[in-house]
Amino acid sequence: MIELATAPTSSNQLERHPLDMATAEEFLAGREILVREGLLTESTRFAYFGLEEPLKSVVQDYEPGKPFDRSLRAYLIDQATGKSTDVVVSLTSGTVTSTYVLDPKVDGQFPIYDQEFAFADQIVHEDPEWQAAMQKRGLTDLTKVRACPLTAGSFGDEEGRRMVRVVAFLQNDPGDLAWAHPIDGVAAFVDLIEKRVVKVVDALDLPIPEETGNYDDPAFTGPMRETLKPIEVIQPEGVSFTLKGTVLEWEKWSIRVGFDAREGLSLHQISFDGRPIVYRASIPEMVVPYGDPQPTRYFQTYFDAGEYLVGKFSNSLELGCDCLGVITYLDAIVTDDRGNPRTIKNAICIHEEDYGILWKHTDMFSGSAQTRRNRRLVVSFFATVGNYDYGFYWHFMLDGAIEFEMKSTGIIFTSAYQGDGYPHATEVAPGLAAPAHQHLFSARLDMAVDGDTNAVDEIDVAGCPVGPDNQHGIGVMQQITRLRTEKEGARLAAADKGRVWRVSNPNKLNRLGRPVAYTLVPHAMPTLLADPSSSLYSRAGFATKHLWVTRYAHAERYTAGDYINQHPGGGGVPAYASAGRDIDGADIVLWHVFGTTHFPRVEDWPVMPVDRCGFMLKPTGFFDRNPTLDVPPPPKKCHSNGSNGCCGGS
Repeated sequence: MIELATAPTSSNQLERHPLDMATAEEFLAGREILVREGLLTESTRFAYFGLEEPLKSVVQDYEPGKPFDRSLRAYLIDQATGKSTDVVVSLTSGTVTSTYVLDPKVDGQFPIYDQEFAFADQIVHEDPEWQAAMQKRGLTDLTKVRACPLTAGSFGDEEGRRMVRVVAFLQNDPGDLAWAHPIDGVAAFVDLIEKRVVKVVDALDLPIPEETGNYDDPAFTGPMRETLKPIEVIQPEGVSFTLKGTVLEWEKWSIRVGFDAREGLSLHQISFDGRPIVYRASIPEMVVPYGDPQPTRYFQTYFDAGEYLVGKFSNSLELGCDCLGVITYLDAIVTDDRGNPRTIKNAICIHEEDYGILWKHTDMFSGSAQTRRNRRLVVSFFATVGNYDYGFYWHFMLDGAIEFEMKSTGIIFTSAYQGDGYPHATEVAPGLAAPAHQHLFSARLDMAVDGDTNAVDEIDVAGCPVGPDNQHGIGVMQQITRLRTEKEGARLAAADKGRVWRVSNPNKLNRLGRPVAYTLVPHAMPTLLADPSSSLYSRAGFATKHLWVTRYAHAERYTAGDYINQHPGGGGVPAYASAGRDIDGADIVLWHVFGTTHFPRVEDWPVMPVDRCGFMLKPTGFFDRNPTLDVPPPPKKCHSNGSNGCCGGS
């Protein structure tokens, strides 16, 4: 049985809040202001349009009925001249409140907008040199060649141009998986403003892999299994959460849900039983650097949020496929290249799910046998950026823990295999390779553990040497280091030391007289593997550490900086942290980097099973005891042998 939960109360029936998602009406109103101020012409395109979130003080001081300014931010590109202007408009006053014109050589470029993908395809197909490169490879029907425009990076050849670098794939028929047939060894560098190819690199003449990869074709996959029996998720009394506008409440949790074209899902004012934990949580950036240095591959260094706007590529989720059980959906509103609103139906999925055993004990002295079932609240969305599909899953637990899980799936980026011994790629099908790469995600966690005054301790575990107080050498202890400045707050994980970072509030004590706290438990993995001398290392400097701790600043919202596309480097979190501000007992932000280093497997082709990574925030002295003692036992009496099935499960 698959059900759709009762639709939530529409936000336009409720008092507007400063953090409410921008509506279609607001986008249209903002667009009209830009027209009136002469900032939109026939050749103007929107690379981004979204809510300009108000100052934290405005949000914290807000009361129903109290007026506040409502603003939108737009990245405007004149596609005729390349002029790029960052604009903020106030919907409240009906005016433009700020403008900034980018210097491309210093600031980089705005994200790629939709029409530019079509531009790039047309430009390369009309270029004689590119046509010759295709014909050299025996490709005479260029209608079967699929151009794949990729962000250009920063390698010194851009000269202020707004560029993409284009590789190509062969699609033999409309249903064919083009990723199975890379046309390797050739790339076109395209100027999107001049609308011409400025350079064709024809470095390698490699055979085009021929085997199909049509994973949705029964002729390729063979007959479907008939052994899987249905699993039904039912909640006969409905869900345990409520959604009023964008405020989600479930089992002592309160969360305000947001969405943005750049970041996708964002969560605000996260609290438990009325006590704040996180002011704002999101995944504002992800970098996917590929490790194949050949002349037509070295530039594959994607920043999926800052260069492409991951939120714009959100999927409309389908009941029974993407989400199972009793589901509540929220739509998301983004805009097209001209600033007109577009609704993504069912972009955000909200549901609760069983999560095995919460706690259990059979006591040898009292005879008490108690079991509690766990469940969690899940808030998620899925986005497809080119070949990869990413699922962003926030989990909220009954015991006060918060978990983030990234699910990566889709199609691995492919190349032609250069032969045994080539160290930078794996052969996944005959003649077909998949280059090694990393997926490095950055979480921005604006912490508010029982208030805005927080401090961070780095905690390692260590064995104690034999001595008078440890005669048998079995002592174990914690080594605690307070991080006092932003420069001290740039840290690496250490799996061998069990390293975690504890965020405490020195002004709030638990019943044992110790500061209340939450602990960030990282997923230890390699940081950015690019050489420190590379431009990527400078542009993705945030990915060189697992943790950065900075003092809160309203303008410091994006991990890699405001404009990462073709940025020369040195911006973002490393620049924020270079100020060296005090973070000991301050309003602080954690920037946590996590992810995977992916040497593709044969099993990852032609479509990749989900790969997972993430982190957890766990209460550590935030409560005075186990906060789930009030969770009732399962509805049926549990027997120690589990004969009625009640006690089963993980």
